[in-house]
Amino acid sequence: MGSGPAGGPTPRISSLLIKPASAVCNLDCAYCFYLDREADPYHALPARRMSLETLERLVDTYLFYSYPDSVFAFQGGEPTLAGLPFFTKLVELQKQYGRNGQTVSNSLQTNALLLDENWCDLFRAYDWLLGVSLDGPEEVNDLYRFNKQGRGTWKRVIQSVELLQKNKLEFNILCVLSQANVGRPQELYRFYRALRIGHLQFIPLAEFDQQGNPLPFTISPEQYGRFLCDLFDLWWPDRRKVRIRFFDNIAEALAGEKPGNCTMHETCDSYVVVEYNGDVYPCDFFVESSWKLGNMVVDSWPEIARRARRYSFASTKPLAHPECQACQYQSICHGGCPKFRHGPHGRFEDLDYFCQAYKMIFARSVEPLRAELRKLRVGEPAGLDRR
Repeated sequence: MGSGPAGGPTPRISSLLIKPASAVCNLDCAYCFYLDREADPYHALPARRMSLETLERLVDTYLFYSYPDSVFAFQGGEPTLAGLPFFTKLVELQKQYGRNGQTVSNSLQTNALLLDENWCDLFRAYDWLLGVSLDGPEEVNDLYRFNKQGRGTWKRVIQSVELLQKNKLEFNILCVLSQANVGRPQELYRFYRALRIGHLQFIPLAEFDQQGNPLPFTISPEQYGRFLCDLFDLWWPDRRKVRIRFFDNIAEALAGEKPGNCTMHETCDSYVVVEYNGDVYPCDFFVESSWKLGNMVVDSWPEIARRARRYSFASTKPLAHPECQACQYQSICHGGCPKFRHGPHGRFEDLDYFCQAYKMIFARSVEPLRAELRKLRVGEPAGLDRR
């Protein structure tokens, strides 16, 4: 496996977050963090779609490196703008370069505007996992999520949700929590339940101007904490039927497992971002020249994994504020996300902006979830399984 700078084993890159269309998108969402990324070296480039040559190099080298389990996740921008033929070629290459006994999984996060029966055929044939962005009822979703002409997207997304359901495809709903919906947990939960959605992920929005002031759509830690606590109470009677990722992650941490969400990991080194031209970065929130790890077209994956910058970035997680070291929940959140610690003040050693929210929901959820886990250990289904 090789060794790191301190002589320990090199942590493997366990999954790829691939940007086949980089920051290219067919929407113009008001809160998109790509819209004002001066540090993003790709935002102003005219052609930002991955070539088939780069795709082949990516599949060939990563399948060789990541045997026996290889995870490909696609985001954007909007990844479907790379085109259905791109993803059809992806699967062909995975078949060509995969080896006996190798497990390959694909996932895609999409705004769902371009989905049709042809996309569904691909997803069904190869068991893709999808994440569909939908922020709630029409007036909520369309406040910030609109197209280049300024028109709302809700109706088209609902059509795609119904299409996915008709085709019996697995998907999660990704809901960004903003000032449009953070005060409406009951309405949101009932809305998604009425749509027969069984897997939900809520993403807190926190963006700041250059002076460190929160932008108008940014939610406060107290708002986020109240939302999570109210949502937990709404979800608890349905906990064996509905999956909410944040609550699953808490349960995973309590069970001694590695949570699915990297925010709760001890270090920031589980995945890397691959840009359309092969450039590699340690995190989607830090696609900045100062954090570039290399380029997979010319560098090998073991070389990228051993780069000093990767270790430097991973070490930002333990730089948490001294208050974290004395916190009873430190073993669950490990100081939170460096993006939110870096946010308003620009220092990795700051408290996570949402620290207050985490303490609120941990105080509300930890003991009930521990009780459920005890039931699971003695053989009673507790409904906390992960897909």
